[in-house]
Amino acid sequence: MTDEYRDLGRARLENEEEFVDILEERRQSSDLGHALRTFSPHPYKGAQSCSTADLKKAVLESQYLHYIAKEIAAETGSSMEEVKEEACRILEEMSQNLQLKFIRLMGFTLTKVLKRLYSSIFVNMEGLNTLQQAVQENPVILMPNHRSYMDFLVISYILFTYDIPLPVIAAGIPLAGMKMVGEILRRSGAFFIRRAIGSDKLYWAVLSEYVRTVVKTGIAPLEFYVEGLRSRTLKSVMPKLGMMHMVMEPFFKGEVYDITLVPISISYDRVLEESLLAHELLGIPKPKESTTGLLKASKVLQEDYGSMHVNFGRPISVRHLCQGKINRCQYNLVPRDLPQKPSADVQACVSWVAHLMVKVQEEGYVIGPWALMACLLLQAPTRVLTEEGLLWQELTEKTLWVRKLALDFGARLNWPSGQGQSSDVMSSTVALHASVVYRKAGRVFLVQEEEPARERPISPEKEVIRTAAAVLMLASYRNQCLHIFVRPALLATAFHITKAAQKEELLAFFCFLRDVFSNEFIFIPGNSSQDFEEACSLLRKCGAVHVSEQEVTVSDAGLEVLSFLQALLQPFIDSYQVIFRYLCENQVHVFAEKQFLSAVRNLAKELILSGELLTYEALSSDTHKNVLSALQRLETVTKSRASEQNEYTVNKAAVRRINDILSGKIPPQMLPSTPDAKL
Repeated sequence: MTDEYRDLGRARLENEEEFVDILEERRQSSDLGHALRTFSPHPYKGAQSCSTADLKKAVLESQYLHYIAKEIAAETGSSMEEVKEEACRILEEMSQNLQLKFIRLMGFTLTKVLKRLYSSIFVNMEGLNTLQQAVQENPVILMPNHRSYMDFLVISYILFTYDIPLPVIAAGIPLAGMKMVGEILRRSGAFFIRRAIGSDKLYWAVLSEYVRTVVKTGIAPLEFYVEGLRSRTLKSVMPKLGMMHMVMEPFFKGEVYDITLVPISISYDRVLEESLLAHELLGIPKPKESTTGLLKASKVLQEDYGSMHVNFGRPISVRHLCQGKINRCQYNLVPRDLPQKPSADVQACVSWVAHLMVKVQEEGYVIGPWALMACLLLQAPTRVLTEEGLLWQELTEKTLWVRKLALDFGARLNWPSGQGQSSDVMSSTVALHASVVYRKAGRVFLVQEEEPARERPISPEKEVIRTAAAVLMLASYRNQCLHIFVRPALLATAFHITKAAQKEELLAFFCFLRDVFSNEFIFIPGNSSQDFEEACSLLRKCGAVHVSEQEVTVSDAGLEVLSFLQALLQPFIDSYQVIFRYLCENQVHVFAEKQFLSAVRNLAKELILSGELLTYEALSSDTHKNVLSALQRLETVTKSRASEQNEYTVNKAAVRRINDILSGKIPPQMLPSTPDAKL
């Protein structure tokens, strides 16, 4: 990332006055009074007057949709009336119907809920004030990270509280099916998108025209998650580019002068869905979203989820970002209302912006003590955590050491200052996360779910899954701070495997690791050398290495730092190697994704039971899917276009070569393709 964008997400925590607890005032005043107060936002100055009905009419009568409908009618043999009726049904299912009275209802309900769940919700006022000005000047796109169902509720709640125009929000279609709740969400600004659109040409056309119309008319800020779905691992997910292109296209076509992107970083001390997410990663299906399920989940109101930080990043101009990256003259050659396939430079620009937004979100995260403690707990053998316990004093001393390292690397930490000694801070942190760990006799143990008496004794396989659920819950909190350490960790791993000191050799292995793990961590396309230089700079800053023009050498004091960083990355390396082993040893060259996920999980279980594999993170389905995506990107696995079962063909020799490089058996070579070239 260039220095120009490096600090976009940052709002310094050392100055506590920059963050304000919005629940403090709510605890001292009437909830009903807050919901019914005068709401007087200052909208976009160029906004066109457009009701919900007007918006639908504009979409259905657009030349773009007419052109697509005509194409579909010709391709399918349907009449234009039939295609337009289907478009109308899609739009009815999709569109929002924002109404202030429902916002007030949501505001009243949310105030009650938020005060029960959270001790504090901190918002950076400087970012909020900047947003208030930005929404008046250009169409605004709000881009929060997605870690919990609370995300879009809390954003609208904050904007309502501070008289900022309320957004229309892209949400998953399952929410629309919840009785009463779905309609309340629709009337609170949600528009609903199917999760599996595939090659449905008409649906894509209706959705893209709807989004573009919202943006170019400026009727409201538009909010969407660039990561697509909620992250089940609590670390950033590779951005999805479809919606990103839709919101930028009005600028590309000259329909608006500029568009403002606002990255929003939401950080949780404790996530409501922590147990649910861990079990999903182990292949246990997510409960269907329903009103009944919501009412059954009301027991969460009895739990303490600590505090939440909502950091509104500095607004970013699309016009400024795209300067010198694309030639918009290409859009003058075709009428604006006709579909136009984006050129390679437009696709590359959209991808770059999407990755940049996720990176800026990461830099806006506020990291609490628990994320640092989780890093250390996971570096202890699982048997120690489940049977012997980790010494409390050892954990607290090492956490303070990691805290200093994180600050050296530029992290923004939320280390509560009103709780006395640092040991008190960590004690209260462990108490908050009693669902994951507990203290006993000066040691820390991992909490494991109790099995019903009728299911005892527990089989070894079930015991593995029971332990894995607890480990994955812990790993999700570690993942919240991995972005701080990942670049130095890649370099530490390069040192560990190559035993080299030559910059050129370390850079080659660093780039290899970056290529392999580009679906696991967020890297800006084309920034390999900058990432390497950043890693060198951070390790030099903390005194771990000496850097010369030709060499990077480890200092005596640096061994502990490099050992910690390399251990952070080891679970991912071990997990990837399990999958490489399966692909190389399995007799078949063609496999279906569903069978692959099941077989890999079974292999990981066998290896854990035999003692050959130490990391339970190898059981995570997200990791399995990330490896599959990475191998596709590196052109060692090919997806069959004709198959409905998501079938893949594997090049075993190429996978074996990647595994050999990762194991240090052979030096890194140029892989068939790199993520930078691909993007």
